[in-house]
Amino acid sequence: MKLTVIIVNYNVKFFLELALLAAQKAATQVLTEIFVVDNNSNDGSVEMVQQKFPHIQLIANKKNVGFSTANNQAIKLAQGEYILLLNPDTVVGEKTFAEVVDFMDKTPDAGGLGINMIDGTGRFLPESKRGFPSPAVAFYKTFGFSSLFPKSKRFNRYHLGYLDKNKNAEVDVLSGAFMLLRKTTLDKIGLLDETFFMYGEDIDLSYRIVKGGYKNYYYADAAIIHYKGESTKKGSLNYVKTFYQAMIIFAEKHFKDKAFWLVLLLRFAIYFRAFITLFSNFIKAFWQPVLDAATIFIGLFALKNIWAVAHFHDPDYFPDTLLYINFPLYIFVWILCVYLRGGYDKGNRFSAVFAGLLFGTLFVSAIYGFLPTELRYSRMLIVLGMFWAVISLAICRIIINIFKHKSIFYNANKSRNLAIIADKEESERILSLLYKSRLDFNFIGTINAQKDDNISIENNQIGDISSLKKLIDIYKLTELVFCAKNIAYQDMIKIMEKLPNHLYYKIVAPNSEYIVGSNSKNDNGELYTVDLSFRIAQATQIRDKKILNFGLALLFIIFMPVLIFGVKNKLNFIKNCFKVLFFRYHWVGYSADYKHLPKLKPAILSPLSTLKNYEYDPNTAAKICFFYAKDYHIYTDLDIILKCFKQLGDGGK
Repeated sequence: MKLTVIIVNYNVKFFLELALLAAQKAATQVLTEIFVVDNNSNDGSVEMVQQKFPHIQLIANKKNVGFSTANNQAIKLAQGEYILLLNPDTVVGEKTFAEVVDFMDKTPDAGGLGINMIDGTGRFLPESKRGFPSPAVAFYKTFGFSSLFPKSKRFNRYHLGYLDKNKNAEVDVLSGAFMLLRKTTLDKIGLLDETFFMYGEDIDLSYRIVKGGYKNYYYADAAIIHYKGESTKKGSLNYVKTFYQAMIIFAEKHFKDKAFWLVLLLRFAIYFRAFITLFSNFIKAFWQPVLDAATIFIGLFALKNIWAVAHFHDPDYFPDTLLYINFPLYIFVWILCVYLRGGYDKGNRFSAVFAGLLFGTLFVSAIYGFLPTELRYSRMLIVLGMFWAVISLAICRIIINIFKHKSIFYNANKSRNLAIIADKEESERILSLLYKSRLDFNFIGTINAQKDDNISIENNQIGDISSLKKLIDIYKLTELVFCAKNIAYQDMIKIMEKLPNHLYYKIVAPNSEYIVGSNSKNDNGELYTVDLSFRIAQATQIRDKKILNFGLALLFIIFMPVLIFGVKNKLNFIKNCFKVLFFRYHWVGYSADYKHLPKLKPAILSPLSTLKNYEYDPNTAAKICFFYAKDYHIYTDLDIILKCFKQLGDGGK
């Protein structure tokens, strides 16, 4: 046996199917055995492998044993001269296995090999080649010098930015997403260190390869797709903590003479990077409302002076309380109403902002009548403030769009101009899948996967693969769907590398009902997923659910003396009300075990709460939660809460 491929999977069934189909094609070029080690997935991964890939060796763990342990399970059974550790969210080309094995055969000093990796939009992933995290490297990465000087040999040794990504080179660290290892090397240095549960195990193994007298190489002559690159995870506090904790384990193991200072630096890095992550996430979430509030306040300040002189002939007519009490109150109401109307949802038109300001003005006017007499200064300032807010916020958005998107009017949710690269039969099948998934797109036409001089307009053909660049320009295409039945995986990868990065790509495997791609992430941004439309993940539904949770929690607390008699567990009901009030829980949700659904916070009730008098199996439960997420509306939550009111004192679901 020449090659053993090992794929460790955890709840990424859709990617795994695509990865296995691509790996099977690549395996025809080299005598290969394939292992799948599943770490107790609950998304049907094991059943999918058993049904569609019965010849593949499957190890189904009853618990999540971690990346290192799972790989070691298969390595101990491997018969191959080379061992390839491959992520389930990767797509390899048909010749990839043959090319990398040939390189290893011709390079006897190579103990391990990494490869050129691109993400789902064709962008090069810098983690394809890395340096060891020495104290200096860790310092420069932690404090952002590597980002400021990406090509510097001194400051960016972590991602080896000074090395040409298009040339083969000796490197320090291999990525665990694609790590080709010589079996004799593993026999000498040992298997993966199971102390590392996730992250760091590839750095540790790479370091031991070098210490064992071998070299690690970066192979640039072939590329693979790696959907879940490092960049998709860095916004997560959990990633920051887990990654740097792994670096601490590595430092204590290999840099004992410098471990104290390096560990101290890494512990500081955890808090520093966590602060940066929190601050960055805060800025991303609130920069627009804060900018709007500041803009409105500046206008109100000027209008106060203008109106005082023009109407009252006294520049000091209005007291300071107008600035410190009234204006902040007005602005808060305006911004809140804009938010509730969806004015801060991604891609929403200015009409939502205008509607929010209009409703906010009506609400402010109503509040004005209830203010003490000494705080009722001028209704005209409210009216003038609204006009200023409408004009200034419109101008601000135009300026932002010009600088950010090179367009006066920009809609991030504009329809996709989509083309399918396939033959007529597959194009019709894929188009049917796209319509079933209820996506908002403009189907431009089919692009023949082979060069064809006889284009048929009746078959929706707009051209062939040889004129792809021209077709993208002519039809302003934003998305391409590849059919793996008609075009080779390695050709898809080459196209993605060459075309502009603003394009989105999807891949549909033969006989598969899943459309796997790069521009549809789940709510926490850590995984790409199938392009199904879950209403519960839409911005408007997320906002409505938060408002419903908060409103009901507040209402329940106010009327607690009466409502508490209708609940079984009274003390827990009080606790649950405050958990929901402070956005730690939802009233209604589903278990975190459903990894294939958009992630939700823990919940008091679930769609299954109404079925306590019935017996149901796990598949039925999964389907009920699936349809709850897909067709979500706040009325669904209200219905469940009313029917299961007695259970509101239960524990989280």
